[in-house]
Amino acid sequence: MKAIGFKKHLKIDDPESLIDFEMKKPTAKGHDLLVKVNAVSVNPVDIGVRKGGHSVLKTPKVIGWDACGVVEEVGSKVSLFKPGDRIFYAGSFIRSGSDSEYQLVDERIVGHAPETLKDNEAAAMPLTSLTAYEALFEQMDLTWNQENNQHKTILIINGAGGVGSVATQLAHLAGLTVIATASRPDSIKWTQDHGADYVVNHREDLVKQVRKLGFKYVDYILELKDLDGHWKEMCELIKPEGHIVSITENHRPINLRLLTKKKAHFSWEWMYTKSYYQTDDMITQHDILDKIAQMLDSGKLRCTMTKSLTPLNATNLRKAHKLVESGHMTGKVVVSDWENN
Repeated sequence: MKAIGFKKHLKIDDPESLIDFEMKKPTAKGHDLLVKVNAVSVNPVDIGVRKGGHSVLKTPKVIGWDACGVVEEVGSKVSLFKPGDRIFYAGSFIRSGSDSEYQLVDERIVGHAPETLKDNEAAAMPLTSLTAYEALFEQMDLTWNQENNQHKTILIINGAGGVGSVATQLAHLAGLTVIATASRPDSIKWTQDHGADYVVNHREDLVKQVRKLGFKYVDYILELKDLDGHWKEMCELIKPEGHIVSITENHRPINLRLLTKKKAHFSWEWMYTKSYYQTDDMITQHDILDKIAQMLDSGKLRCTMTKSLTPLNATNLRKAHKLVESGHMTGKVVVSDWENN
């Protein structure tokens, strides 16, 4: 089968940074689905894995953590899907990725694809939706009770990115007052269009801007970019007994003592945790993705794809990586449809 991967950690302008090659088509066993992949999207994690490291690999590594495709074969323990089902998923961090013509994925982290979305549109949604949903409704323990949430406020740092674009919509739908950050005219408009009540600039003092809006503290903060740079601002803005969730790693020690007097909570969100550790609640990702598909089909949630490339080959995947790597992407970029032989 066709696949795209890398053997060296190179800059994206290097033709060898992502290469076309062929590998053996796998076979489904246990809870696995064998999926014919039709479309993939690129996330910051793809960039980090591709760039991070110095070793030269003997065989190419296949990455990619967002896909839409069709089930071709099922393992003996599969009960949620059958061959022919159209699905979407983000996959596992410890298995071969979605940048291949066929891929094995555990059924418990897979959802039925939204019926109203094309393959490329559906492929834009799994990773960001799972991350946003888990951060808000698992880590922050939010509910869908709009009446309870109408006086609560959330600050979403990097509202125009992939996760931010979904989190802003979900928080708005749950009834919270949403303050999102964006810095360019196009990203400010995008964030407002996706449900932000207020927009502030993450390149300027967040404390001054939020307080100028009339909010001394916010109940929740979702940090999606530059934890180190915003840590002190977040500790100042979070409400006593409030909750901060981050999806980005710190590069220097963070001072948790700044949260002591506020008795505030801090936690990480990593979408891969459940599949990485095979947790007992792994199937919740199947449930979340099915719920996201229903919200997309009903029009409550909007697809965040802003760029689509075809065909699915190393050249276009390098272009997609370059767009994400620039740091100026609004929404998501997708690559779809394998080249015919």
